[in-house]
Amino acid sequence: MGIISEDMTNKQKYREFCKIEKNIPIFSKDWWLDSVCGEDNWDVALVEKGSKIIASMPFFETRKFFLKMILMPKLTKTMGPYIIYPERQRYQEKLSYEKDIMNKLIDQLPDVDFFFQHFHYSITNWLPYYWRGFKQTTRYTYIIEDLSNLNDVFSNFSYSKRKNIKRAEDLLTVKFDLPAKNFYEHHKMTLAKQNKFINYSYSLFKRIYDSGYMHNSARTIYAEDGQGNIHSALFIIWDDNSAYDLISTIDPDFRNSGSASLLIREAIKMVSTVTKKFDFEGSMEESVENSFRQFGAVQKPYFRIIKFKNKFIKLLYDVYKE
Repeated sequence: MGIISEDMTNKQKYREFCKIEKNIPIFSKDWWLDSVCGEDNWDVALVEKGSKIIASMPFFETRKFFLKMILMPKLTKTMGPYIIYPERQRYQEKLSYEKDIMNKLIDQLPDVDFFFQHFHYSITNWLPYYWRGFKQTTRYTYIIEDLSNLNDVFSNFSYSKRKNIKRAEDLLTVKFDLPAKNFYEHHKMTLAKQNKFINYSYSLFKRIYDSGYMHNSARTIYAEDGQGNIHSALFIIWDDNSAYDLISTIDPDFRNSGSASLLIREAIKMVSTVTKKFDFEGSMEESVENSFRQFGAVQKPYFRIIKFKNKFIKLLYDVYKE
């Protein structure tokens, strides 16, 4: 168990906090931030009560040209505040508590030209940020909320998904632990077939892959035919509360084989032994949303929070809005 003392820096305290507080989402854990930001490129705001941390808010600070910005790191879906609530707290007390905590976190953020974060969907109150000049856009992800009964989970799949899975079972073999380089090259190749470019580096993916495997929080899963062709692959990560479909790669030459649906089912089987939920890492694209919904997933709103100093900085929002 980590020990937190007054002479530590916020980051040192947070590393110890991550050892003892198991409900912190994976995207806010210290080892994840080291992987996606670099050990020296992130920091954290903390609220303490006595010798205990009761709230945290990590952030990635960077520079673009002459601008100081807090942004979302690559392949990191959510950040924002993490709050520990007192037991048996009444609703009006909860709102007051959140206002106090969030203001204390905001006060510790560096003075930047542009702020951009996605908050985890567990944060349902962003009003204190509004009062401090932040703006919000609602986004959506899709969650299977209970993996304890897989029969119930799979019975909620649509008829078309079950049909796809049945077809894929006759054609493909599901395998695990595709090496990082093979996964990356497959994703790069499948995007190139669609005249698209991969938007993250191999070195970044390798750091996440290695750290995820080292912390028993990540795994690749893929579907291969008898000729050795990989039809699709997933990179799945998880924490104590949820698994996340972080990266999906589907070869368009085999799009109709049903491999993607088969892999989702097998990934859910795999993570049901280590966590409670499955997060599809939702997309705002209509066709993708329809696919997630057919797995019986429930829509969950989450907040995109931004703040910019002036109208010129506001133009940067278009660069980071997706």
